[in-house]
Amino acid sequence: QVRLVESGGGLVQTGGSLRLSCAASGRTFSAYATGWFRQAPGKEREIVAAITWSGGTTYYADSVKGRFTISRDNVKNTVYLQMNSLKPEDTAVYYCAAPAAQYALYSRNTQGYQYWGQGTQVTVSS
Repeated sequence: QVRLVESGGGLVQTGGSLRLSCAASGRTFSAYATGWFRQAPGKEREIVAAITWSGGTTYYADSVKGRFTISRDNVKNTVYLQMNSLKPEDTAVYYCAAPAAQYALYSRNTQGYQYWGQGTQVTVSS
């Protein structure tokens, strides 16, 4: 069992920055790929970024490429999402997620993840 807790969300103006954290407990989190997803009201949950268990490979959605950075600290069992140059369309609840299997490659789809955090709200004002 992997338990995930997101933090770091809040209200920020357009162009501002936030850093989200995904703290894990339970099984060896350093062995799990991790994805960040977001869901805006009335929209489907979509992937934002993902990172392999080692941190060696990352993925970004086109909408955030060049503005967001995903990273991890396996000593602290934490994955981060640094969000810069925020736009109103980035407003959503942000979730981190981990797949069922250790050492699995990250998935770009929600179906590829078994463990989810409770989410943290990010609101970008115009």
